[in-house]
Amino acid sequence: MEVLPAVMIGGPPHAGKSTLAYHLSQALRQRGVEHYVLRAAPDGEGDWSYQADADLVRAIRVKGEFTEMWVDRICRDIRERHLPLIVDVGGLPSSSQEEIFDHCTHAVLLSLDDASHAAWMERVERHQLILIADLRSVLDGEDTVETHCPVLRGTIAGLDRFLPRLGAAFEALVDRIACLFVYDPAELRGLHLSQAPAEIVVEMERLARAVGADPNRWQPRDIPAVLEYLPSDAPLALYGRGPVWLYAAIARYTRPEDLFQFDPRLGWVMTPPLIIAPPLPQAPLQALTCVRKRYTRVEFILPHHYVDYLEREELTVPPVEEDRGVVLSGKLPLWLWTALARTYIRPPWVAIYYPQLRDAAVVIGSREASLPPGAVVSLA
Repeated sequence: MEVLPAVMIGGPPHAGKSTLAYHLSQALRQRGVEHYVLRAAPDGEGDWSYQADADLVRAIRVKGEFTEMWVDRICRDIRERHLPLIVDVGGLPSSSQEEIFDHCTHAVLLSLDDASHAAWMERVERHQLILIADLRSVLDGEDTVETHCPVLRGTIAGLDRFLPRLGAAFEALVDRIACLFVYDPAELRGLHLSQAPAEIVVEMERLARAVGADPNRWQPRDIPAVLEYLPSDAPLALYGRGPVWLYAAIARYTRPEDLFQFDPRLGWVMTPPLIIAPPLPQAPLQALTCVRKRYTRVEFILPHHYVDYLEREELTVPPVEEDRGVVLSGKLPLWLWTALARTYIRPPWVAIYYPQLRDAAVVIGSREASLPPGAVVSLA
């Protein structure tokens, strides 16, 4: 298979790049186009920030800083990609951060004025990216399309984080990227599944259909049916999109059997064991523990806004009281969520904070009849 495309979305701050990346991904999912959105700037963005309450997003979103380690690892992830990528690179890259551009293949530009357009066009040309769209971003007004080929040019309007308006230019851009990501989904799927390290492979989309769930909108109430459907006494390999609490619930349910999951950055990875011990000050994973009346909340923090799977043997997580429930929260990679789910097994119940539910968490494992897996616990 030829090199998979990696489309950089570039432009100045506040041009709507992250908003565009999110809605492009949603539209491509609706068309069944396989891809992955890589947030190449440590700005606290993610799908959650477009699905949760606006005030909550403003309160808990934490922006980080570019570091040499961050840039090196993002470059590696793009270079070793297993799916076509949409890469959100941030609005103020330094010359060293522009190394990320060298691992992309194509570019979409959003500009606010002539000066920002000239600066970003120079970057595209210098890094020899294939320009597929050159759009002026405005909050008010209407979408216009001036040309479709060879470059989509025009105005894209309404890229507001919380009240987006998506028109003709957006739809034309979806068409262009869908054509670029034209790889046969069955070919990609077949390639990935042929490399699965477990005999039983669970495809999340097929799993949803089997239990009567919507694969694009899993609900906590789907967890019991999923756990009843899956075997708990054999290694499993999970493939496809799903919320962290669903992956975590499966990981906990199938313990101690091996669990593998497909990561678009890394390929197939196995859920690693974690050591319960206070993290060292320099450790790549830190945690804040807060004991409440009904539960202990553990907020995990990535000081460098990235944790490498190769660092898994160095990771420790804090001990918790075993006579009360535990709520886990943080912005973590999926493989680390499944590892946490298998580590905290002694408390009577464990839940994962889910920003989309506001002040609530989803129970992923429990020995209490009143709080079965899939229950939603209010944290208010």
